[in-house]
Amino acid sequence: MKSLKDLESKTLSEEFWEDHDKAQKIIREISELKETITDIKNLEEKIENGRLALEILKSEEDSSLEKELTENLTDIEDSLNDLEEKVILSGKYDSCPSVVNIHPGAGGTESQDWAEMLFRMYTRWIDKRGFSYSVNDYQAGEEAGIKSITFTVTGRNAYGLLKSEKGIHRLVRISPFDSSKRRHTSFASVDVIPFFDKDIDIKINKEDLKIDTFKSSSAGGQHVNVTDSAVRITHLPTNIVVQCQNERSQMLNKQTAMQILKSKLFELERKKNLEEINKVRGEKKEIGWGNQIRSYILQPYQLIKDHRTGIEIGDVGSVLDGNIDPFIRGFLEKKLYKA
Repeated sequence: MKSLKDLESKTLSEEFWEDHDKAQKIIREISELKETITDIKNLEEKIENGRLALEILKSEEDSSLEKELTENLTDIEDSLNDLEEKVILSGKYDSCPSVVNIHPGAGGTESQDWAEMLFRMYTRWIDKRGFSYSVNDYQAGEEAGIKSITFTVTGRNAYGLLKSEKGIHRLVRISPFDSSKRRHTSFASVDVIPFFDKDIDIKINKEDLKIDTFKSSSAGGQHVNVTDSAVRITHLPTNIVVQCQNERSQMLNKQTAMQILKSKLFELERKKNLEEINKVRGEKKEIGWGNQIRSYILQPYQLIKDHRTGIEIGDVGSVLDGNIDPFIRGFLEKKLYKA
C-alpha cells in the first residue's frame, strides 16, 4: 500500500489531471488514508483519557467520572471495531464496487420467492450502510418472485463486505403458496464479484462476442427502467452471459454489460491457465442440499445459522430486514485469523 506522502506527491505532478478517473481514484485514497489517521489519533486520545480517569478513580470515588469512563470504554470498543474492519478489508479488490447475482434453485415459485426475499434483505442492508445500488438485469417469476437478478452495489468496501455472501442460501418455512400449509425447503445462489472501473485492461475480441438486443422484462420495481434497448452479451469462449436493461439507451446498456463482462473475465484471468479456470467454475456448486453457507429457518422454530462460522441469530425478522453485519464480520474475522 502506498504511503500518504507518496500519494500526495503525485498530485503535485503537472500531468496529474490528464487522466481524470485515475486522479479521482488517488484523491479518494488520500481522503481515506487521512480519515484513518484521524481515527487512530482520536482513538489514542480516548485511550489516554480513559487511563487518566482510571488513575483518578484508584484514589477517589467519583460517580460522574465512572459514568464518563464507561462511556469512553464503549467508544473505544466501537472505534477499535471500525479500525479492525478497515484492516480486514485492505485486500486488493475489497474497495471495489460489487456485482451481485441472485438465482433461485429448483422449486419454481417457492425458490423464486426466496430469491426475491434475499434481494430485499440486501437492499435493506445497502440502505443501512448508506450505500447505493443499481439493478442491471431483472427477470420476474411467472407467479411471484424473481428468476434472476443482477445488481451493482456502490459504497466503501462494497465487494470486501459482500464477498462473504457468495454461496447457497437455504430457507425453511411454511409455504405461502401451499394450500395444505406444508413446510418447504428452498434454495437460492448468490454470486459476488468485484466491479472493476476503467483501470482494468482486459482484451476482448469482437468475434468472441454474441450481442443480442431485446425488450426489457417486467418492471421489477422503481430501479428498473422498461426500455426497448436491453442488451445481452455472450462471451463465446467461456459461455459467460451478461444482460443489462437498466439504462435508457442501448449504448449505455452495452457499456454497462461490457464492464460487468470484463469484471467476470478478470476473475477467470487471475487463474493463469485453463485448469485453474475449470477449478473456479467448479466452485459453483449445485443449488441444493449440503452446499448451503447459511440456513434461514422460519418454521418449526426461528433461527438463522451460518454454517461456515457457526454464528446463530434467533431474530430472523431483523436479519431479513438487512441486519447481516454479524454474519459478514464473522466470516471476515475467521478468514483473517485463519490466514
